Amino acid sequence: MGWNDFRQRQHAIATVLDNARRDPSGALDEVPAPFTDTTELLRALQCKWTQQLIGRIEVALAETADAAHGDRIQAVTEAWRRTAAANPELRELLDRHQADPALRSAVAREHRMLALATGLAEHDEPESEVARVGQAFLQLVRATPSKPRRPRLLSLR
Repeated sequence: MGWNDFRQRQHAIATVLDNARRDPSGALDEVPAPFTDTTELLRALQCKWTQQLIGRIEVALAETADAAHGDRIQAVTEAWRRTAAANPELRELLDRHQADPALRSAVAREHRMLALATGLAEHDEPESEVARVGQAFLQLVRATPSKPRRPRLLSLR
């Protein structure tokens, strides 16, 4: 893929997300060029989500590794929530089409990545089990409201 193709795809994705902001239920009614069908577009949207999620998880885990009492589960949870908050239209579109067979393998990869990043599963476990653990983790993340952060109090000493 050349730069021109890349820019066309990014522009098409931005158009779809703008449409989703205005009309979430009809955002995929028309598939913009250069995408040829909904399957190709959904896979590109999932790829965009995954790239942003992985970036935030990597940063969160790096920060956690530097902390005295780093909590990988909390770090990944917050990274997922920040990614979802930064991309509400994208997340809603993917959620709306989560049962589409085009997304099945990508969603399973995401679940495996979450399970491994949190430390809830290991690389040597069966992929299906790792994906199941990641799916359960994500269900908990979504079902549990995020706690508001307490402001840090400054010491006056």
